[in-house]
Amino acid sequence: MSEEPWRIGVLFSTTGVTADIETAQLKATLLAIEEINAAGGVLGRPIAPLARDGASDPKRFRQEAERLIGQDGVKLLLGCYMSNCRKAVLPAIDDHRGLLFYPTFYEGFEFSPQVIYTGAVVNQNAFQLAKYMLARHGQRVLIVGSNYIYPYETNRVMSDFVVQSRGKVVDEIYLPLEADAESPEMVRLIKRIRKHEPDFIFSTIVGRSTASFYEAYADAGFSAAAMPIASLTTSEVDVARMRPGVAEGHIAAATFFSTLGTPAARRFTAAYRARYGQHAPIPSAAEAAYFQTHIAAAALARAGTDDPRRVLDEITEIEFDAPQGRVRIDAENHHAYLWPRVARIDADGAFQIVWNPGMRVKPDPYGVDQRLDDWSADFVEAPASGGR
Repeated sequence: MSEEPWRIGVLFSTTGVTADIETAQLKATLLAIEEINAAGGVLGRPIAPLARDGASDPKRFRQEAERLIGQDGVKLLLGCYMSNCRKAVLPAIDDHRGLLFYPTFYEGFEFSPQVIYTGAVVNQNAFQLAKYMLARHGQRVLIVGSNYIYPYETNRVMSDFVVQSRGKVVDEIYLPLEADAESPEMVRLIKRIRKHEPDFIFSTIVGRSTASFYEAYADAGFSAAAMPIASLTTSEVDVARMRPGVAEGHIAAATFFSTLGTPAARRFTAAYRARYGQHAPIPSAAEAAYFQTHIAAAALARAGTDDPRRVLDEITEIEFDAPQGRVRIDAENHHAYLWPRVARIDADGAFQIVWNPGMRVKPDPYGVDQRLDDWSADFVEAPASGGR
């Protein structure tokens, strides 16, 4: 039996506008690989990660994916954050040249036979956030996002939820990825929020513009108590970039928060912070990067080869006790069954869970059923201490 390492590509951005959250995903991936190797590797062979910087740029992601597959001989890739970067990688893995594990919540409406999607789709985060916000904060919503595919598609679905609940979208605004607090686009956004005075803001702003938006919002005198920002994209990484107190009272939906009290969550959080620092922020996208690495290794062990077709044959046979709860990959659409939650940010910048449906949700990436009272629950036992 060969003792050569398994070479696996790791493709995240360590530079550019989404470097902060992608660096957290990279760290979680490397932590999982360290754990796997410490336990003896896969079939007695260690995993050797080949990490590349996508630089928050779709062209760079495509180039690095081609390099990993074409020059380095890698078959399995772990990575990508923004949807345009994921789509840029797809041609590089066509014809079974590679298999991409994608650990980021996204807009859905995609299936590639050579992608395993471990982040949430809209029925695993947006449904729950819409239901929570519309019930507790009102019906008039202003929608804002960054100017690329994920915000446009997710905001379209959120608009449908609002209308379905007899609410109203008072405005919809998009910012460049590089927008800061003093940019003309941010100034116009604040003016339009002041003009409409919605009940809450729904934000799909990503990257470093997130902190700029929350700080500009606070500086304009807007209050989370009166008009909260509700987001699928604001994470612990973003809050760490904000001035103290700026994020307090705002709301987010995700499948994992670092305050989650399950035994698996506590082990992961402790291991991550022991490795990267006691104050290291851990977003849900990092948790997905962590558990998908363990699932990939388990499938690799079952297959006995890194041939993408053989790994795909095994991947849907695996269940894994992830920090968020027990997860698995749907055989029909290659997306993960996940555990949605809603949290409010406290004075210390921590996300405190305020609503936990307590169920694992079957992925519906195509939006087949968009009723707010049904998100295709998979009734398995909830994780211990699942509420906090």
